[in-house]
Amino acid sequence: MSRTLRALTAGLNSTGRFKYKSAESAIDYVVVGGGVVGLAIARRLTQVFPEKTTFLLERHERAGEEISSRNSEVIHAGLYYPLESLKTNLCIRGRRLLYDYCEQNTIPFLKTGKLVVARADQRPYIENLHAKARLLPLAVLPTELISGDRARELEPDLSRDIAAALWSPETGIVDSHAYMESLEKEIMDSENGELAYSTRVVRVDPHAEGSEDGWVVQAVTGDAGEGDAMLARVLINAAGLSAPLVLNSLLGKDALPMYFARGSYASYRGPGIGGVKHLIYPCPDTAKGKDSHAFQSLGTHLTLDLQGKVRFGPDLEWIEPPANEEAEADFWTRHLVPNESHLKVMHEAITSYLPAVKFEGLQPDYVGIRPKLVPPRGGFQDFEHRVDHTGDFVQSRNGKGNSMISLLGIESPGLTASLALAERVVDDLLVGTNEYVK
Repeated sequence: MSRTLRALTAGLNSTGRFKYKSAESAIDYVVVGGGVVGLAIARRLTQVFPEKTTFLLERHERAGEEISSRNSEVIHAGLYYPLESLKTNLCIRGRRLLYDYCEQNTIPFLKTGKLVVARADQRPYIENLHAKARLLPLAVLPTELISGDRARELEPDLSRDIAAALWSPETGIVDSHAYMESLEKEIMDSENGELAYSTRVVRVDPHAEGSEDGWVVQAVTGDAGEGDAMLARVLINAAGLSAPLVLNSLLGKDALPMYFARGSYASYRGPGIGGVKHLIYPCPDTAKGKDSHAFQSLGTHLTLDLQGKVRFGPDLEWIEPPANEEAEADFWTRHLVPNESHLKVMHEAITSYLPAVKFEGLQPDYVGIRPKLVPPRGGFQDFEHRVDHTGDFVQSRNGKGNSMISLLGIESPGLTASLALAERVVDDLLVGTNEYVK
């Protein structure tokens, strides 16, 4: 029986280095995390509440240095997840919003379409995906089951073992960096939006003293030894891989477990992909059991960038925090260096559907880390948003107090869903429930 994977349960400031400081200023909305989702939320806040102050805090020098710049840059159609899930609904809504945003703001993108290819024994998998898509109106999630011969007309290098494929015309690719730059510009051009890079949040405390209610956010800019403190009337925790640290610093013994999966990408130059024009995804390896599903990973697929460069990935490797996790909560950064150790296994996976791809043409490209809310074989886990209030932790004159919204486990299709996630947070969870700053 395999050993249970250790989860990360550490919180911010678990070593007690940073002492409580009184807030020196008050901000209406503070967003922690400058990935694509944090940027989309901050932009939406400046649109819906232009008279309110919105600050985005990001610990790196640039936006999207973690999850947002280490993925496939795919605009997903919304095929893979349970129909009523947030992942499906926000992916479909986000895909529409993202294509429109790219057209309106001249963000480079290409609607390439995608083939999910299947051997004869894998046909039930793509048939199930197609049947699920047909439960929605045709224009929402169009798909077509095609024969292996038809798939080879589209991509001649596909294996003769490919008996059928699912065609998804709404799948595409986007320049994620240009997209994030556009979101940044909108925030900076707004009346009351600000971006603070190289600024890491080191401590968060609930605050309900006097007439002010909210969250004291202590942040360190650059190499400064001590942080500055601000009062966030509403706090949005969109810190991606670090989001549980913010929340766990308040939850104590009820800390949420977090798991991490490493995904390696390989670039390719060589035979076996002549004139490839579409994204090509394999089916999950059903020989490994029902839990080897797209819920955990979409497999080692072929993607393109906007210059036509071919890359394969990601694979899936679970990584584990050290025993002294309080001191090494960012342990996953040690796993970002690409290497050749995965190329052989990746090549075996690739040649199951593109048999003429040569091992010698593969080169390590980059590595990404995915935040997981469930361990290996844990089944489907939806996007999660959690709303906490100052009144949950300290007595507040304002009843339940002001809110902190934490976005957890935002992995694929987070890029596609980013604008829809922003709507979900701002329009539904804030405006729709009267949680906004009045």
